[in-house]
Amino acid sequence: MLVSKAARRYATALLELAKEQDVLDRTLEDVLLIKGTIEKSRDLLLFLKSPVIKPDKKVAALNAIFEDKVSELVHKYITLIARKNRQNMLDEIVAAFVEKYNEHVGIISAEVFVAKELDDDQLAEVKQKLEEVTKKTVNISTIVQEDLKGGMAVKIDDTVINGTVKYKLEQLEDVFLSAAKE
Repeated sequence: MLVSKAARRYATALLELAKEQDVLDRTLEDVLLIKGTIEKSRDLLLFLKSPVIKPDKKVAALNAIFEDKVSELVHKYITLIARKNRQNMLDEIVAAFVEKYNEHVGIISAEVFVAKELDDDQLAEVKQKLEEVTKKTVNISTIVQEDLKGGMAVKIDDTVINGTVKYKLEQLEDVFLSAAKE
């Protein structure tokens, strides 16, 4: 998801407030609840982003949905966002908060591309190796792409380590083609 600078600023503000009040873990739980609710309900997302619906109705809806499910800090924060007419960015703000939280506690995300699903032992081994190399806690998501033939590619932020059979074959093909042109 593309996250705007404004959403990152709002997320950073919430993170700082949560740290100040020593409720960081509870705030993360609340944010994950909001994030999950928005992800599960396309109607809610469209409602929040609609320019036709008045901000007061959005505030009322957000209160009805989250008021007794989240902490006072997060409830006031959601209300503030809605009052500032930024509720259309709520999905971006919660995504940015999770990123900022993970950054704060030293967690990084890695996408592992494989030709076939990894079993639990293989996944644990990959996680351990990545944590040794990065010196951080790693959240792994695996993506199966059968056309990779074998091996794996790992993407962390904008860095890709490609050890797939498909990639090696493409490299070999390039070598043969360049040698044939000479």
